[in-house]
Amino acid sequence: MNDPKKRTQPGPGTKKTKSAHESGASKKPRKLFDQIIFRDWCKSCGICSAFCPENVIGRDQSGAPMIECPDNCIGCRFCELHCPDFAITIKERHTAPGRNRS
Repeated sequence: MNDPKKRTQPGPGTKKTKSAHESGASKKPRKLFDQIIFRDWCKSCGICSAFCPENVIGRDQSGAPMIECPDNCIGCRFCELHCPDFAITIKERHTAPGRNRS
């Protein structure tokens, strides 16, 4: 009869394997993205900040969009795709900030 309260141990010859998290195998380099707002085109409608799932884009006191947390951007481009004035662009960053391209 199996007792659910009784803990079972691995049998002889069984070795514990590390999970992907424990071994570090699941760590991928995180992609970074640049957010570019074209102020001359923007009419401060707030659609970009409303659609951003990571709250990267906020609004200043005048209601104009501003980038609050640039490194939180996941590159989904919801802001870019929903902007009626094409006033925002998301581009993948290929080099770390402050480093020269060689």
